[in-house]
Amino acid sequence: DQLRRRGEFIQEIRRQLEACQRQATFTVTFEVQNPRWENPRALSFVLRSPQLQQEVEFDVLPAFDALGHLTPGYRPKPEIYVRLIQECKSLGKEGEFSTCFTELQRAFLRDRPTKLKSLIRLIKYWYQTCKSELGKPLPPQYALELLTVYAWEQGSKKTYFSTAQGFQTVLELVIKHQKLCIFWEAYYDFKDPVVGRYLLEQLKKPRPVILDPADPTGNVAGRDQNSWLRLAQEARSWLDYTCFMNWDGSPVGSWNVSPQVHSDWTYEAYDFCQGSSKRPTIRGGAPPQEEENWTCAIL
Repeated sequence: DQLRRRGEFIQEIRRQLEACQRQATFTVTFEVQNPRWENPRALSFVLRSPQLQQEVEFDVLPAFDALGHLTPGYRPKPEIYVRLIQECKSLGKEGEFSTCFTELQRAFLRDRPTKLKSLIRLIKYWYQTCKSELGKPLPPQYALELLTVYAWEQGSKKTYFSTAQGFQTVLELVIKHQKLCIFWEAYYDFKDPVVGRYLLEQLKKPRPVILDPADPTGNVAGRDQNSWLRLAQEARSWLDYTCFMNWDGSPVGSWNVSPQVHSDWTYEAYDFCQGSSKRPTIRGGAPPQEEENWTCAIL
């Protein structure tokens, strides 16, 4: 129903928002955006405050309640992911149901150090700066958020760290996007045979691969390598900025982080990819629906 009746659900949400607007119950105004596709994935609207002269953009994504009530430390049963994998493969819609796992995406970050969350916000600001200068296509912002978490986990894992070093590490990983193969086992792993085989298939796909920690069917890096090339070029230019220099002019340096998770699984997948992946060339980007596929941000 989420896929088949998504447009119907979004239209109902739109009607409710417009009804609130007519009732003048709030001192803020809604501006609901017209969908770009017949069966839109999300309802976008802008909330404005005349008094504060500020606005906030929202994306509302309908989602099936696949997880039920979540408790601290919750880990889905493998059967949930088996059903997800089978459904996505039969429909040819991998990553389509990522919105069903939004609570897990939030939990993935909830207990992280405050400074890591600040670094993620810095990376998001940098991403938005690049987006305003370069326009589209760019990799999904969610991929950059996860890349920041990975950089910290592999390079520091300390409560207090150098923000400049963390920032530089993420930019260097963006530059190495053709080697990125990243996944987590926080909510799923290789123990179940169906899930395990599917994960190995995912890790064998052309780089970059950044699996959603809550949804194994979602490679949040996307399929448009041209977008990564454009962002990598911008990252190279940023590495010359003074924010990556100490007061004495020496470089702040970066953490020693591999672009792929060190695991027997990634080594097996890497051997496969060496013989199958092709060097990307700059050409037309992915279709707009694919480009906007990953709208969920974990912070």
